[in-house]
Amino acid sequence: MKSTWKSLRHGLEWLGVRLLGALIPRLPRPFAYQFGRLAGSLAAFFDRPGWRVALSNLEAAFGDRFSAAERERIARESYQQFAGTMIDLFWSPRITAENYYKLIEFKGLEELDRTIGCTNPYIVATCHYGNFEWFSLAAGFAAMPTTIIAQEFKNSRLDPIFNHLRQRSGHQMVTRERAIVRLYKALRRGGRVAILVDLTLHPQRLPTVVIDCFGMKTSVTFAHAWLHSRTGLPIVPVHAEPLPGGRCRVVVHPKLDIPPGATDQEIAQLCWDQFEPIIRENPSPWLWMYKAWRFRPKNAERPYPFYAHSAPRFDARIGR
Repeated sequence: MKSTWKSLRHGLEWLGVRLLGALIPRLPRPFAYQFGRLAGSLAAFFDRPGWRVALSNLEAAFGDRFSAAERERIARESYQQFAGTMIDLFWSPRITAENYYKLIEFKGLEELDRTIGCTNPYIVATCHYGNFEWFSLAAGFAAMPTTIIAQEFKNSRLDPIFNHLRQRSGHQMVTRERAIVRLYKALRRGGRVAILVDLTLHPQRLPTVVIDCFGMKTSVTFAHAWLHSRTGLPIVPVHAEPLPGGRCRVVVHPKLDIPPGATDQEIAQLCWDQFEPIIRENPSPWLWMYKAWRFRPKNAERPYPFYAHSAPRFDARIGR
């Protein structure tokens, strides 16, 4: 019975996504933008578990900087940003190499071209901030296609749909299985790779390092650091920031100035430190409903979000 219900649910999810994929590209751009904001507002209202996570994250990260009403506003805007990003992914078939610059602009490309060369191999580090889907799309249209790790859905029928949308501008999606090896080979062939560095990973199941994030410890990947150490290629932080009317700006940071002999943990921390000030200045575009601090040190000196729990392997990694 359980298997039958799961199969039915997956079928309905697939049908719903296919309908979105067929209908959303037909919407005029202003309608699609407003639809994304409406969808985000509805998600913020109905997703009670995620709403609680978002408010707890904001309180833990900022303390009393924001009032309760301000935290609710930021959480609602975070939902609107994420929902809008997903709607824009479905709307993206309307974007081409000939017209993308009307909606997506770049900042910092000249410095990248001067110091590294836009089409040369390098490692892109990015995070769930702003319209990260359009940043990826525009990079491909701007002759900078990359190899990206695909986050598989629990419903495997959805993976081909999303991968097709994300590969339209020339990117290559790879599964998480042996992903680090595939990224390494892509760099050795002269390509570029992109890694999301703000995902919380279990310290026991995957190779991770512990970094400071808003004054709290969290467990993240060091794939970008490992690839840099093995290839000597630079790490370039990139983020997308929202602009009025549903447009976005892709901000390319200068390559990381990595000290000789830096450890994987030090490189991962240095990378995150490029993003945190941006999120502190304008927190709404970050994914606050995500459980970014799943693990709490045994003797934590400050409050963590309610869902955080202790883990011996996490404490062990803090001391490294």
